[in-house]
Amino acid sequence: MSTQTVAQNKHLVIRDTTKQSKLAKSALRGSVLPVVVLIAWQALGSVGILPAQLFSSPLLIVMTFIDLVQSGEMGMHLQISLTRAFLGFALGGFLGLLLGVIVGMQKKSEEYLNPSIQMLRTVPLLAITPLFIMWFGFGELSKVLLIALGAFFPLYLQTFLGLRNVDKKLYDVALILEFSRREQITKLMIPAALPNILLGIRLALSAAWMCLVVAELLGADRGVGFMIQDARSFMQTDVVFVGIIIFALAGKISDSLVRFLENHLLEWQDSFKA
Repeated sequence: MSTQTVAQNKHLVIRDTTKQSKLAKSALRGSVLPVVVLIAWQALGSVGILPAQLFSSPLLIVMTFIDLVQSGEMGMHLQISLTRAFLGFALGGFLGLLLGVIVGMQKKSEEYLNPSIQMLRTVPLLAITPLFIMWFGFGELSKVLLIALGAFFPLYLQTFLGLRNVDKKLYDVALILEFSRREQITKLMIPAALPNILLGIRLALSAAWMCLVVAELLGADRGVGFMIQDARSFMQTDVVFVGIIIFALAGKISDSLVRFLENHLLEWQDSFKA
């Protein structure tokens, strides 16, 4: 092995170690505020300043979570909620990406489709929910479609914006290289618009979780949202907090997965590295 190769490998190892160290420090700093809040919460609850009926202590919430897991109730509700969220996000995200590409690439498609889509985007989801229930009932279809509708618009808008912001000089290069239409899409437009598309995925995931909560709170007999609603009826604050934390963790994990993709797919962009 040559000296140059050894030096390159050493440089890569140092770079990876530095990157992991930065990520560890970032995660540690991000955990400071939650830890402080939990300690203060537990302390205020222990001395009776926070009423237990309204603010269950963190230790009680953890014990309740363990009981729900051991009984199998948490697994059942979580599995159903995750399935709804995945199906709704997959449907809405696919349609948002597809229409975003079509409208972003063709001016005529924008003139025909974009005004109607923008008008629908301004309608509050809570106003559409009763119609979905009337049309599709209280079954799984209405919930999945509601989640899909919430996930559609962020990905559509970001894909459309990303494609329209592609540098015109790149198109000139594509013409010189005699790229076909398919090659323009796969080798030029999609990679150039990838930062916006990944941002759209993050926003669509957030909207999907929000719509899932709305769908399960308004009409469901299973799921984490139903568990929260049922616990609220019986003033089981600890169970309500468990449900909220589950949604928060699920949203954070899904967002972190997209961030992981960003770190690998956008590593070539100097602007992304900041």
